[in-house]
Amino acid sequence: MYKSKKPYFYGTGRRKSSVARVHLFQNGTGAITINGRDIDDYFGLETLKLIVRQPLVATEQLGKVDIVATVTGGGVTGQAGAIRHGIARALLLVNEEFRAPLKAAGFLTRDPRMKERKKYGLKAARRAPQFSKR
Repeated sequence: MYKSKKPYFYGTGRRKSSVARVHLFQNGTGAITINGRDIDDYFGLETLKLIVRQPLVATEQLGKVDIVATVTGGGVTGQAGAIRHGIARALLLVNEEFRAPLKAAGFLTRDPRMKERKKYGLKAARRAPQFSKR
């Protein structure tokens, strides 16, 4: 547990090229702040908000903790996944008994899928140039 003005638990989450630093404050109102903005302002799609809240629902902590997250890199889907991973890691520090439901749901595993690099002679990772018939 870290202490600033209020004690908090910290978790780092990663997904694709996104990195999220998550600060979890106990005895909260359920507020989720991402990069200084409310979750409803930051994520437009309801599915992304659902992804972020999944670890809290699995451990029945929704509405009991406040979350302040700083996320950089990647797109909105990768950022939502990174925040989810960070929240799950921070919840483990709150209570070790949360490990079973979080692990069963797969929230503790860092998703290893990354963008495949571009290869020489091709237009993208696998996309070959088109040749016309003569």
